[in-house]
Amino acid sequence: MTRPTNPQPNPPHPDWIARWQRAARRIRVPLGFLATALYLFDLWRRAPLPAAVAWSLALVLPGLALRAYAAGYVKKNRELTVTGPYAHTRNPLYLGSMLIAAGFALALLSWPVALVLACGFAVIYVPVIASEERFLHAAFPEFEQYCRRVPRLIPWLSTEASPKGQSANGAFSFALYLRHREYNAAIGTALLYLSLLFLRPVLSALIHGLR
Repeated sequence: MTRPTNPQPNPPHPDWIARWQRAARRIRVPLGFLATALYLFDLWRRAPLPAAVAWSLALVLPGLALRAYAAGYVKKNRELTVTGPYAHTRNPLYLGSMLIAAGFALALLSWPVALVLACGFAVIYVPVIASEERFLHAAFPEFEQYCRRVPRLIPWLSTEASPKGQSANGAFSFALYLRHREYNAAIGTALLYLSLLFLRPVLSALIHGLR
């Protein structure tokens, strides 16, 4: 009598981070197109209010400054950065991006754009942050202590720049800022503000000129 063949074990299912990252990659481009379409539609529908554009700088400029500040400290995959803005939030680059996006939604006074941007950040950044934290836990034993001391996103002010007994890993480096090409964020922001100011009249002139 032949013995029944043992069934092959089912392959392990990817965890929620891997599944979410795959889904985020699929919808990232469509979300980008949707946000761009809503931005252009709102810009065409009505001109931005100068007061709203001015107030948006209260979010955009701190966001840019935070990203620039963080880029001059972080040494990706080489050491755990705990100084500079990383002494107050574990993800200053992402927080800076959120401030910039919120600023442009404010400049347009557009709830649809704000909603799409918020959904995009939630869908894309949640699995990215989780994946990065998993890597840091595995690569740096001190990361667990760092997590207990510093919040994931929303910062609080602390008088202690680094954990006791741990040496600070350097001051701000302009060379690191350049290496990470963080100036691209400033260039992109300037182009978006130029589009807020000049895209609508340029499109109007082109359309009226074609008639």
